[in-house]
Amino acid sequence: MNPTPPLAAPPLRLTYREACRQAIRDALHADPRCFVLGEDVGRYGGCYAVTKGLLEEFGPTRIVDTPLAENGFTGIAVGAALAGLRPLLEIMTCNFSLLALDQILNNAATLAHMSGGQFAVPLVIRMATGGGRQLAAQHSHSLEGWYAHIPGLKVAVPATVEDARHMLAAAVADPNPVLIFEHVMLYNLEDELDATVTAVDLAQARLRRPGRDVTLVTYGHGLQLCLGAAAQLAGQGIEAEVIDLRMLRPLDMDSVNASLRRTRRIVIVDEGWKSGSLSAEIAARLAEDSLYELDAPIRRVCSREVPVPYAAAQEAAALPSVARIVAAVRDIVPARA
Repeated sequence: MNPTPPLAAPPLRLTYREACRQAIRDALHADPRCFVLGEDVGRYGGCYAVTKGLLEEFGPTRIVDTPLAENGFTGIAVGAALAGLRPLLEIMTCNFSLLALDQILNNAATLAHMSGGQFAVPLVIRMATGGGRQLAAQHSHSLEGWYAHIPGLKVAVPATVEDARHMLAAAVADPNPVLIFEHVMLYNLEDELDATVTAVDLAQARLRRPGRDVTLVTYGHGLQLCLGAAAQLAGQGIEAEVIDLRMLRPLDMDSVNASLRRTRRIVIVDEGWKSGSLSAEIAARLAEDSLYELDAPIRRVCSREVPVPYAAAQEAAALPSVARIVAAVRDIVPARA
């Protein structure tokens, strides 16, 4: 008689927030050189509750609360990385990272180059980004495109629970500084994890939905908007392909160009401001390398050229939305019979 096969383990379902926390916990267990520092990461559990419970588990030498002094504690993290540790730095919001821009740009991003490779800065900086939660202009902007301008940095933007769970390990293993931008509207996103996936890379974009009529290129929270727009467009007979960039530096243009060759039309969705944005960089590269693949002008859906407002209706009007993406697609895709 054949024995009864064991029941399969139920799929693990996590929120994006829980996936970030588990990734940090794994890094701390795996490498004694890793430690967390930042504002309110310890006793308070993190401004977005990502580090909640880690102080009790790892103690105050591994989970370090800092003063409200971004330039100072980022400098401490750079020095710790140079000394052989593996700092996991949390900056409460990317707006506040501007106070540490000297340390990030002039030190973390440049020291390996300026030392001729004698020094490395294995630093991970996590920060919240984006609007949608009525946190007003000083807490709601999307500055990841600015950092993608800087050689010497890698810029990761996990848009799914799976990427939130696994990107950190790849970032910790990298000998150079990696910035991870977590959109505030994704922390409550919930999904099942594929148990067969135990690692992700820091190089490749992902095809999240196949299509034949138009390519939607995006990252971070824009993925949810693009998938929503694609579902709406499908009801109108338009099949949109959705590309999740995942990494803004390095930028995987091979995947974008391959998708454009399939669809011949493209809309870039970027929560940064349109002027000087990542969407502008992608559009320029497409014009340089794939101009004759285009059957219609490139369209971009970005935040309005204003500081993100506090009032809910004004904030919603300022940010990219499903409706704006659908309108951009309908502007370049011929009407279906």
